[in-house]
Amino acid sequence: MKILVTGGAGFIGSHLVDRLVEAEHEVTVLDNLYRGRQENIQKHLQAQSIQFYQSDIRNFQEIEGHFKNLNAVFHLAAQSNVMGAVQDVDYSFYTNVVGTYNVLKACQQHNVPRLIFTSSREAYGEACYLPVGENHPLDSKNTYGASKVAGEKYCQVFQNMGALQVVILRLANVYGERDFDRVIPIFLNNVFKKQDIHIYGGQQIIDFVSVEIVVEALIQSLFNDEALAGPTNVGSGKGTTLFDLANRIMELTRAESQVVVDPPRSVEVVKFTADVTRFKQIFNVNLNDDPLYYLPKMIEILKYEQDD
Repeated sequence: MKILVTGGAGFIGSHLVDRLVEAEHEVTVLDNLYRGRQENIQKHLQAQSIQFYQSDIRNFQEIEGHFKNLNAVFHLAAQSNVMGAVQDVDYSFYTNVVGTYNVLKACQQHNVPRLIFTSSREAYGEACYLPVGENHPLDSKNTYGASKVAGEKYCQVFQNMGALQVVILRLANVYGERDFDRVIPIFLNNVFKKQDIHIYGGQQIIDFVSVEIVVEALIQSLFNDEALAGPTNVGSGKGTTLFDLANRIMELTRAESQVVVDPPRSVEVVKFTADVTRFKQIFNVNLNDDPLYYLPKMIEILKYEQDD
């Protein structure tokens, strides 16, 4: 298949590109390298197994020509960091809302049959109940969540208007190697540098899901027609407190860092676990009883990279 991945040099996107190349698809990557890193896909560039364009989805004319004769588009390009979206609201809006509109318009213009869009659990805002099902009200707490709600609505409108099939996946807190500026990589960076771990507020309960589970859901979305009926939560279905996370990291790394509780940040959702009933029904996934099962592998890879 001919597949385009926006944000394909980013954390999740580059793992997806790995799988697509392994399956011998013809892959084109668009990324403006704002959060993406070229080294994440360097092995594929060296092997000439993908085409890469440093392009920005905010500019329709810049990206439109890359949507010709495609079988599918994975749209992952976004300002995907909550605090980053709050600190630069304009960039978040133009990338996540206008950029998504541009991607949809390019798909429509070139008759792309299917788009897979990565939304976020931030669309829900603070949970009215746990676990959060797909029918929970969308009451975003921050500009990142609001931009994802807008992106979802545009996806649904374009699907209703014509032949474009759209899969919407609402991702919980994804973790794995190549990520940065989110809670797990920040905690790991602190312990590797023998610094304290800072927790804001201390009441958080978070649904962590490994990047390999998310990529599996993305891959299966290429042919999953049941996923077209509405958004699907992609998570572990289990909640982890930040204290449990910090203790697990310190145990695995044998660190002696201290946990420091700082004042809460008002834009952050405090408690979220996903209702994964629909996810397990329509996708063939094996969810580990331990949502942090992938953490030891992630730590080993990071240690190897640091030593290297």
